[in-house]
Amino acid sequence: MEKLMSQDVEKQIKDILSNMIQPVKLVLFTRVSNEPSDLTEQLLGELSALNNKIQLEVHDINIKADLAKTYDITDAPSFVILDHNNEDRGVKFSGIPLGHEINSLLSAIMEMSGVDFGYDSELIEKIKKIDKPVNIKVFVTMSCPHCPGAVQSAHRLAMLNDNIKAEMIEAQTYYELSTKYNVTGVPKIVINDKYELPGNQPVEAFLKEIAKI
Repeated sequence: MEKLMSQDVEKQIKDILSNMIQPVKLVLFTRVSNEPSDLTEQLLGELSALNNKIQLEVHDINIKADLAKTYDITDAPSFVILDHNNEDRGVKFSGIPLGHEINSLLSAIMEMSGVDFGYDSELIEKIKKIDKPVNIKVFVTMSCPHCPGAVQSAHRLAMLNDNIKAEMIEAQTYYELSTKYNVTGVPKIVINDKYELPGNQPVEAFLKEIAKI
């Protein structure tokens, strides 16, 4: 099978991953004979081979449906990133994080491992004070250069507050979901299925919408 990443890209990613602090686990749910599932599994396999701090666990969603539900996963391919204590911090990817979205994936892995993402203490305190359930969906395409920033912000919010769950949704793989949420451009951010933000918004814009809940 031809690799998804060239040797040069592998070397660049390996250099980035060398700065990981704690181990992380990727828990992927797939479907048999499903091309997006196969590509996602191949990508995560190639990635996990570049650093022994990344553990990959793969399940058939039809066989492990109950386990998938514990991570709020109902379709495939989808995966979560667990921290070094195997705890779900609300960081989920649905669809193939290739193209520009490899940046979202690498950021999530690095930051879940403990790498600081540069928020000041005042902003962190605001995020940690959120005391209501928040669900953030960020619809993306692999060719969108502005999407990773929105995904990174959503995932960082989830990592900082247990009340927040954030999901990257690759719009083409999840076409029916994209239609349901009237996705005509990306990134499109949907908060609690009610509030919407177009484009790559700063984290402060997320907080402004969350305050309306």
